[in-house]
Amino acid sequence: MNMFIFASMLGFEMKAVYREVYGPPEVLELKEIEKPVPMDNEILMKVHAASVNRADSHGMRGTPFMARIILGGLRKPKTKILGYDFAGQVESVGKDVTEFKQGDEVFGTNKVAGGFAEYLCVLEDLMLIKPPNVSFEDAASVPGAGVTALQCLQKYGEMQSGEDVLINGASGGVGTLAVQIAKDKGATVTGVCSTSNLDMVRSLGADEVIDYTKENFTQSEQRYDLIVDVVAKSSFSDCKPILNSNGRYVTTEFSPGLAIKAKTARGDKKFLPMLASPEKDDLIYLKDLLESGKLKPVIDQRYSLDKVPDAIRYLEEGHVKGKLIINM
Repeated sequence: MNMFIFASMLGFEMKAVYREVYGPPEVLELKEIEKPVPMDNEILMKVHAASVNRADSHGMRGTPFMARIILGGLRKPKTKILGYDFAGQVESVGKDVTEFKQGDEVFGTNKVAGGFAEYLCVLEDLMLIKPPNVSFEDAASVPGAGVTALQCLQKYGEMQSGEDVLINGASGGVGTLAVQIAKDKGATVTGVCSTSNLDMVRSLGADEVIDYTKENFTQSEQRYDLIVDVVAKSSFSDCKPILNSNGRYVTTEFSPGLAIKAKTARGDKKFLPMLASPEKDDLIYLKDLLESGKLKPVIDQRYSLDKVPDAIRYLEEGHVKGKLIINM
């Protein structure tokens, strides 16, 4: 008997948002597929919440082309199920798993996605125990966006306590976390956002806010030690005049061409295109902030699993305040 039919007869199927080709949100389809079985080094988790990231949009469309190289699948996607960040409960573990057991509440990220599904098999290296005082939604909000924010500030930006930091895109998924992380690390923070988000960004701890609909921050008389553009809508040449000597400009816009440009740049002011890479130590730092209440995710909208295409459409419009959550 066909194993999938046999599994379905026994009720071993699950719902997942599936796709076979690159394209717009219409290529995503809610399907019943076989429930995964963990390998010896994997955790099988029941997903309670997942969050939507820019990586999901890039992975869905296969654009820019660099996304196909990073994520795998030049002509067709190797990863059929998107969703990189999630939180849930351990259903079972492989025999070589040592850090987790059945019933543990966990959260984390997966380099090969898979979170837009009722169940997911994942390696334990990028998973953590969820603090009991943190909801599944908040936990799922943090891994990808939080690591990106932290690495923009610390790994690439080399931010020091007491420095003046400007965050362009302070009201988005990465920006809302970057404001809070920068404040935790002792920076003086200026957030750039639209009129409707000024109060929200202030509430996250920003010392100053700039309304980009009324003021061009690159024309400011203020000077900054670090500018982080998490929406990739400015340029180094425009921002260079408002950087202090030895100032750094970090952008989430990454391509091989930009990386070469950065390496050949001259002068004391640095141009740094970043590409986030999940690391366990970064996730532990974010977990500690969550548990202590110093990091409070902002959630804009919540969607059911069948509404993942709508969530990605909204993300691509570019007006999300904080994060979008998929509840199973």
